[in-house]
Amino acid sequence: MIVCHCSGISDHDIRAAITWMRRADPDTIITPGKIYHALGKRADCGGCMPLLLDTMRHCASLEVPTTPPILRAVSRQMQTDLRQGRHHEGRSQGY
Repeated sequence: MIVCHCSGISDHDIRAAITWMRRADPDTIITPGKIYHALGKRADCGGCMPLLLDTMRHCASLEVPTTPPILRAVSRQMQTDLRQGRHHEGRSQGY
């Protein structure tokens, strides 16, 4: 399926680029810009971005294999805050 008509990028190209980047560096954060760069292309009109992001999300090798310990601790704290009704993001509640 063609994802980007301007640059001629298919869903197969996106998956191949993600797989290639993941093999080159397992801990890299993959962004749409990195995908375009890996394919030697660039986004022209941006109309393809929703479909490109959807294709990225459904790619099995997109996820970073290990979450750094500091992010696991932050994630646990955020989940605890949400359960307890704290949504303040560290800001004061008063005016």
